[in-house]
Amino acid sequence: MAGALTYLSDSALPPGTLVRVPLGQRELLGVVWDQLLQSAEARTDLDPAKLRPIAAALTALPPLSPSWRALISFAAGYYQRSAGEVALAALPPQLRDLSTVQLARKLKKKAAAAAKAQAASASTPANTSSTALDAASALAAPQTTGKPALATLDSTPDTLYLIALTAEQTKAIDQFHAHPGPFLLFGATGSGKTEVFMRCTADLLSSSGSAQVLVMVPEINLTPQLEERFKTRFCARYGDDAVVSMHSGLTPAQRLASWLAAHSGVARIVLGTRMAVFASMPHLKLIVVDEEHDPSYKSGEGARYSARDLAVYRGKLDGAKVLLGSATPSLESWHHSRPAEEGGRYLRLEMPSRVGANAVLPLVRRVDMNHQPKGCVISPPLLDAIGQRIARGEQSMVFLNRRGYAPVLSCSDCDWKSTCPHCSAFRVFHKIDRSLRCHHCGFAERVPRACPDCGSLDIAPVGRGTERLEEQLALLLSGITRPDGSAVRIARIDADTTKLKGSLESQLAQVHSGEVDVLVGTQMIAKGHDFRRITLVAAINPDGALFSSDFRSPERLFGLLMQAAGRAGRDAGNSSRSEMWVQTFHPTHPLYDALKQHDYPAFAKSQLVEREQAGMPPFSFQALVRADARTQEAAQAFLNTASSTIGLSSELAPWLTHVTLYPAVPMSIQRVANVERAQMLVESPSRTALQRFLSAWQATLQATRAQPQCKGLLRWAVDVDPLLI
Repeated sequence: MAGALTYLSDSALPPGTLVRVPLGQRELLGVVWDQLLQSAEARTDLDPAKLRPIAAALTALPPLSPSWRALISFAAGYYQRSAGEVALAALPPQLRDLSTVQLARKLKKKAAAAAKAQAASASTPANTSSTALDAASALAAPQTTGKPALATLDSTPDTLYLIALTAEQTKAIDQFHAHPGPFLLFGATGSGKTEVFMRCTADLLSSSGSAQVLVMVPEINLTPQLEERFKTRFCARYGDDAVVSMHSGLTPAQRLASWLAAHSGVARIVLGTRMAVFASMPHLKLIVVDEEHDPSYKSGEGARYSARDLAVYRGKLDGAKVLLGSATPSLESWHHSRPAEEGGRYLRLEMPSRVGANAVLPLVRRVDMNHQPKGCVISPPLLDAIGQRIARGEQSMVFLNRRGYAPVLSCSDCDWKSTCPHCSAFRVFHKIDRSLRCHHCGFAERVPRACPDCGSLDIAPVGRGTERLEEQLALLLSGITRPDGSAVRIARIDADTTKLKGSLESQLAQVHSGEVDVLVGTQMIAKGHDFRRITLVAAINPDGALFSSDFRSPERLFGLLMQAAGRAGRDAGNSSRSEMWVQTFHPTHPLYDALKQHDYPAFAKSQLVEREQAGMPPFSFQALVRADARTQEAAQAFLNTASSTIGLSSELAPWLTHVTLYPAVPMSIQRVANVERAQMLVESPSRTALQRFLSAWQATLQATRAQPQCKGLLRWAVDVDPLLI
């Protein structure tokens, strides 16, 4: 891993200063990482004649804080990457291309806009109701817990009204203020976790004129609705620029504007996905990680960091409180939130009840598909239940975590299948555009009229995805009408229907307004959304994860099903009992028993017992070394050669008693885009031992790639705390 580079400067620059420096024929953005203890002329390891001066210092921007640089250094070391790679990936791309003149011009415009907004907010807008202003004022001031002084949102995002906190919310907030944390807010779906996040945010912002709050969500599609709620709550008092977003869906200009607002302190609240954990926020006082269990917080490329884990570490560096929230916490976080006398490091805040006198968790019904008509997609009892909901003007959600029309196209005569020529995977059949598309490398082509191998016309889809499910539901529900006599309306939300900018927002708006009777989708709709009219949720085919070789599959499945169930019955005013239907061929499986009882603690306890017996995380620590090569032999040869030489190294050999290395094996999807992939698992009961071993092994890994047997190796990477084995 490359270290820092040295340049000359006419004046001393404080650490954290952004600079533009020459590198080869290019001029790049750099960060002053530390001041040298002696001048370049006095150092014996440098030739001053070969040093190049910096091109410019971006002194118009305040230096990046020591805690930010410490976070970058820790992330680089822990996840086995270079500090420069992590630091520059954390900065907005457009910042890398701006000259000092361009940056000064942008900052001048931003300052003028901020001054104009501040002047405008000094006077009360004529069209602002006193209720909304009173609510905003009440939010900014410390309040006596339990009194009806909170402003919250109903189903219309721009409507404010005052409500009282529940006893469980009150207790959670009191504990939050009374302890340093970190905290795990374990709350049932619909228990009001977001309200607790907003109340804690309001209290911390009011306690300091400069305090900042970072709120993280796992996916981009969850950002707009949360941003709207936070803007409605806080912008009236703190200004239009007080709430900004940070995620990869923004344009380069938008990302730069959000970063500058956070770095300057103008933005008091930053909402974002995992990349936001690196946002420069000099006055950070609170980090909220919503849906903390979600695997999307783990990066799958570059520095494979966990934003959730880095959020906890950043809280220590900045002296900020950290609040993790979930109805189905990760087993690691659940384990860390056990009682302190048992070794727990987090304080668990519990909110097991839904908000509202009539709000109860949905009734879970298991449909034994062994007793249903052969080949049926939607069982007759479930179809009847959906029809009853439509007749009452209620909504249903049908969940299938596979997009496309069918996962494979097959010939019944010669057994040809729609394999991808570039990957060890099938191309998915998409009927809407008559294409076969690989979801790994993106290769697509038109569906053939006949079998490419034998010429048979008898080629047919096998299995089903959301596109096919939508088509079949439309056929099955064609004889049912809405209360007003109109036809049933079915909508599908998945990665295929939300490609265009703004399409997700418009589709969600249709669901919220009641235009949709049945919503079909993947996990995109199963978590985080506040659907007020949905009273029935159905999981069509969840059994696949029950017997997976991945030890995390049961945890992911249970969390996904509980999150999906949580979309039902969120409107306490609805008189119908909400339901979660699970179609399964294994209705007596213990996972479904725990799901029926909504008993996450029992499920977590059983899973942790199994993991402890097997020596799996969180009772051990893992890393994967992955290799990509032109051949599988070269990929595995690199890993096995690097492993076999460990015993010959005086620096590495002592660690063999603390670390276990397993043989290299192909990855579950062995070939992607004509690149062969292999991996080697490294495991240790000690996090410290694993880290020290990986750091010491870096030099061996670098040297091994030059070995003759590794010819064809393209790249290798270390994945610390992997989620997929």
